[in-house]
Amino acid sequence: MKRYKDDFPILQTTVNGHPLVYLDSAATAQKPNPVIDAVAAYYRETNANPHRGNYDLSVRATEAYEQSREVIRKFIGAEKSEEIIFTRNTTESFNLLAYSYGMNFIGKGDEIVISILEHHSNLIPWQQVAKAKGATLKYLYINNEGEIPDEEIENKITEKTKLVSITHVSNVLGSISPVEKIVKKAHSVGAVVALDCAQSIPHFEIDVKKLGVDFAAFSGHKMLAPMGIGVLYGREELLDKMPPFFTGGDMIEYVYEQDFTAAPLPQKFEAGTQNVGGAVGIAAAAHYIEKIGYENIIKTETELTKYALEKLSTVPYITIYGKKNSVGRCGVISFNIKDAHPHDVASIVDAGGVAIRSGHHCAQPLLRYLGLNATCRASFYFYNTFEDVDILVENLKSVRKWLGYGA
Repeated sequence: MKRYKDDFPILQTTVNGHPLVYLDSAATAQKPNPVIDAVAAYYRETNANPHRGNYDLSVRATEAYEQSREVIRKFIGAEKSEEIIFTRNTTESFNLLAYSYGMNFIGKGDEIVISILEHHSNLIPWQQVAKAKGATLKYLYINNEGEIPDEEIENKITEKTKLVSITHVSNVLGSISPVEKIVKKAHSVGAVVALDCAQSIPHFEIDVKKLGVDFAAFSGHKMLAPMGIGVLYGREELLDKMPPFFTGGDMIEYVYEQDFTAAPLPQKFEAGTQNVGGAVGIAAAAHYIEKIGYENIIKTETELTKYALEKLSTVPYITIYGKKNSVGRCGVISFNIKDAHPHDVASIVDAGGVAIRSGHHCAQPLLRYLGLNATCRASFYFYNTFEDVDILVENLKSVRKWLGYGA
C-alpha cells in the first residue's frame, strides 16, 4: 500500500504526544501539498475580484475562476460549464435547489421522495418545501444491511412524485444507494432526481450524464479541497427555468429602481464576490485525485475497510452497524462500545492521537430508525494505513478500562 500520507503535512504532526491518526475524513478530508500550494499561489499572485475589473489582475482572477469551473465540468462529466454552479458546500447547494426549484415547481398534493439515510442537508430543505407547498415528504427505508430494497423504490416512487433527492453514500453506514434503479423509476413517472455526492465523489468516479441525474451536489472540503467551496450541477434546461436564490451583485444583467433582470447561467446563481481561492483549490483537488486515480483509491479503501471490519469484529464489546463486509460499501464504519457513550470513546482515543467522530452525524432520523441516539464513526481515505487501523483498535480496547469496567 503506497504511503500517500507523505503528501499531507497535517498527517506528519502529533496530537497529545502521539502521531496523528486521522479517521474523520467523512466529515472533512485533509489537504495535500498540491492543493495547499495552488490556493497559496492564487492569493500570492492573482487575488482580485473576478468578472468586475478591466485590469490585468482581475482578468487573471476571472480566468482562474472560470478555468476551475471547466475542470469540475470535466471531472463530473457535465455537458456545459454553465451547468456548474459554485456554492459554499452541499448544504447551500440543496437549499438553493429546494428554494429555487422546489418552491416553484412542486405544488399541493405532490410528493417528494428521499431516503432515511439522508444527511440533514438533504432532508430539512425538503421538509420546508413540503410544509410550504402542501406536498408530502416520503421516505425510502432500508433493510438490515443498511441498503434500500428494490420494493421501496417501486412502491414509494409514484405518479405523484415530482422530485427524488437521494444520498449516493450514507455518511453513517457507508452503504451505496442504487442510483441507476432510482433514476430509471423516477424518470418513468416524470420526476427529477437530485443526488447528494458529498460522500461519494471523494471515493469513486461520478459521471452525471451516465448516472442520468438531473441535479448533483458535493462539497470541496470532503474531497481534499478547502472549506467554503461546493458545487451544484444541474441540467441547463432546468437551471434556466429556476429563479435566482441569492440576489445582489454579479448575478444581474440590468437593475432598475423597481426591478432587475438576471445574468445568464451560471452567474444567475452566484451572487456577490465568490470564493475564487476555493474554486482554485477544488480544481487542484480534482487534478490530484485524477493523478492518483480512482481505481487506486477504491483498491486502497476497500482493503482498509475490510481490514478494519475484521479487526473491530474481534473485540467482543464492539457493535458494528450496517454491512459487516466491504462489498458494496464505502470506508465509513459506525460502531458503539458496550456501556460507553460515543463522546467518551472519542475523547479517550483522542488521548492516544486518534481522531474519530461521535454523535448523530447530522442524520438523526436514521439513528432513530436504528434505535440509536449516537454512534462512534471511523471513516477512511486513501491516505490511511493498516497501522492506523491497528492503533485505533488498540486504543478502543482500553476504553472500558478507562471508564472503570476493568475490561
